[in-house]
Amino acid sequence: MTSALLLLTYLAIILLIGLLTSIVSQKLKIPNILLLLFIGIGLGRVDYRGGPLIEFPELFITGISILALVMIVFDSSSRFSLKKVDYFSLHTLWLSLVFLIFNLIFLTAFTMFIFDVKSIFLALVFASLMAGTSPAVVLSMFKNIKNRVFDFLGLESLLNTPLVVLLPFIILDLKVTLTDELVISKFIEQFVPLLQQFVVGIGSGVLIGLIMFKFMRKAYSLVLSPLAVITSALLAYIIAENLDGNGVLAVTSMGLLFGNVYLKQKFQLKEFASVFSNSLEILVFVLIGMVIAIPFSLDFFIKSLILFLLYLLIRFFSIILSLRGINFTFKEKIFMSLNVQKGIAVAVVVFSLATLGIEGMGIILNLSLAFMLYSIVLSSVVLRIVKFFIKDVVEKK
Repeated sequence: MTSALLLLTYLAIILLIGLLTSIVSQKLKIPNILLLLFIGIGLGRVDYRGGPLIEFPELFITGISILALVMIVFDSSSRFSLKKVDYFSLHTLWLSLVFLIFNLIFLTAFTMFIFDVKSIFLALVFASLMAGTSPAVVLSMFKNIKNRVFDFLGLESLLNTPLVVLLPFIILDLKVTLTDELVISKFIEQFVPLLQQFVVGIGSGVLIGLIMFKFMRKAYSLVLSPLAVITSALLAYIIAENLDGNGVLAVTSMGLLFGNVYLKQKFQLKEFASVFSNSLEILVFVLIGMVIAIPFSLDFFIKSLILFLLYLLIRFFSIILSLRGINFTFKEKIFMSLNVQKGIAVAVVVFSLATLGIEGMGIILNLSLAFMLYSIVLSSVVLRIVKFFIKDVVEKK
């Protein structure tokens, strides 16, 4: 068994590599997570005395994945405020829903056909994951750029993140319940257990949230309040899962409640949760590269690139259909179609799925990692020639 000292040594090495990578990425204007993914892939393929150079116990990886998942879900859902819903955000929400639906229909079908995926549920998991976007991954390298296109992409990421982290687990619950059979009678038979998962999940999140907020409304503690937020999010997940509910849904409902109620020093609490989430980013992106053994074969890369091109077409038609009421130019729509980069939310879900040991999940994990790499590289290249697509790019002062 791996000793505690050796485990801490591995963690220290990964975090040190992450810090150095962040410095290099800023100098070269390359997305940090792209380098972290490549480092993880490289470390996962280095052998030492007949075994991996760096290896973590399965229980540790599972624990890290759950902790990261809880914090990312809470952080993303807590940033959605009903007060900020307007005409612009409604169009953004409409695009998120259309893109998600098109993915669930067309990307699912393409994935099953090209890669011969037998389970429609696993293909649906992949399609729902790929509906997530995170322009902050690349735009962080160009902080001085200001334009309504970037504002739209940023808002889209904020709106689709809760869906992306929630839907794959709901689909997997359906997979277990329906055992790969999309039969109406079977679905009706299992409707009550499915409804129970939703009710218990939402109820757990709301209950823990209300209890926490009741105490936090009275006073704010610089030390205890941020700790209470993290503890409450973990409790909501644990209680829901132990009661056969959906833990991700519990954290999501608690995050939405947190984002729409009055609390003292809410901004500081949100920033603390965000910083804590970001501190897990280095570990997650390196570990995901190590855990998922993406095949280095010509056949896989040709097929995955073809699927990625079809995915970009799905994105383009989703934008054309959704943004008819907003005056974006054709080049701007192409630019938005090419910016489908994946961020920490997708990475955490993929990392969590990798720890479940589901039969047939390997190809879905490989495709997810490949799409993460393709999307980040593509977006980085497109942003280098941003003025070709967007004429009125201005610098923030």
